[in-house]
Amino acid sequence: MNNLEIFDKVCGHSSKMVTEKYSTSFSRASTLFKPEIRQHIYNIYGFVRFADEIVDTFHNYNKAKLMEEFEQNYRSALENGISLNPILHSFCLTQREKNIPQHLVDAFLHSMKMDLGEIKDLNDDKYNEYIYGSAEVVGLMCLKVFVNGNDEEYEKMKPYAQSLGAAFQKINFLRDISADFNDLNRTYFPNVDFRKFSLADKKAIEEDIAADFEHAFKGIKMLPISSRIAVFMAYKYYINLFKKIRRTKPEALLHKRISVSNARNIYLFGEMMLNKNLNLV
Repeated sequence: MNNLEIFDKVCGHSSKMVTEKYSTSFSRASTLFKPEIRQHIYNIYGFVRFADEIVDTFHNYNKAKLMEEFEQNYRSALENGISLNPILHSFCLTQREKNIPQHLVDAFLHSMKMDLGEIKDLNDDKYNEYIYGSAEVVGLMCLKVFVNGNDEEYEKMKPYAQSLGAAFQKINFLRDISADFNDLNRTYFPNVDFRKFSLADKKAIEEDIAADFEHAFKGIKMLPISSRIAVFMAYKYYINLFKKIRRTKPEALLHKRISVSNARNIYLFGEMMLNKNLNLV
């Protein structure tokens, strides 16, 4: 292994560490990917996680400037083929190797920059635009890795990957209503007034999510075995989170963040490992 290969490996370890530190559930699911896929998923997660942290966490800093620098450094890394930012370097390695289209990354960065402004009173078009860029394209980036350059398979499974990403994001919106509405002054769902969030509002959103899940599940069954079990694990995690949210009253969502317990996560992981060993998924 030469020094450049060592550098690539060190950067990859950084993306893996970001995944492990920021999301125990996603990190656990990622171990179910085949080794040839796993590092690329870490690389994608590290990139989107850091961009998301800029807009959601770094409140005492100039977020617009940080996002501008992040995007400039990313584009420089892509153009030059190297970056001393290990997260950007790793992501660009994956983008080049797996031919992730530039328009997917651009759409993601656009949605992140939308979060720098006021997210209130979105109409249907803006809502769909945000979800596409913040979630659906991330699923499509991962799908590029899953099909390993097979454009025909990518196009066939593309709609299902978008539905799964949309379902995950909409559940995140419901889960994070308290922080988004009370702390960040964000209201993503169109035509919903969270000052009087009703059971009817909640049920309409949940029906939309259920339809996304039903559509997405058809695509999960079409994935190569190298990625299917890990994606199914993520699907099962969000289904469990969705069930908890459905049992929660609208007013309670405005005051607490719903999560799946560690014990439940471990149970789900064990179930997936059994399915993997018995080839049931």
